[in-house]
Amino acid sequence: MMLAGAGMPILPRKAILAIAAVVDVAMHEGEQPVSAKALATRHGLPPRHLEPVLQALVRAGILKGIRGPGGGYALAGEPREITAAHVLRAAELTEGEEPVPEINSPLVSEIVLPAMADAERALADALARITIADMLPPAAQQRAAGA
Repeated sequence: MMLAGAGMPILPRKAILAIAAVVDVAMHEGEQPVSAKALATRHGLPPRHLEPVLQALVRAGILKGIRGPGGGYALAGEPREITAAHVLRAAELTEGEEPVPEINSPLVSEIVLPAMADAERALADALARITIADMLPPAAQQRAAGA
């Protein structure tokens, strides 16, 4: 995890990919579910990097997987009821630890990353204010303070 001050996103690529996938499905679902192949193509990724993320989103109840010809993915609920935090928790549960390559999509660069930048700055600021002493149990805090 990198701090925002280092110029790199705090969120891992897998988390960014999960958010991008949910936003993409919300933007493109209609008569037909959104196929994994279409998602992978739009984000410049091999489908093998996307499938574990999509499956984790299905297990978390964020997406519905629709099998068969013309199958794919659809939102399992209303977009206003799906939070970024929910998607990030689901991304953490992704099976397989193959690193996600650089994501090449306008959706990520123009929408997802700017939306996450404020949250990352707020997290980086909060982390900068928390010391190890703050996280010690009360008795250890007193010892650290020399009391």
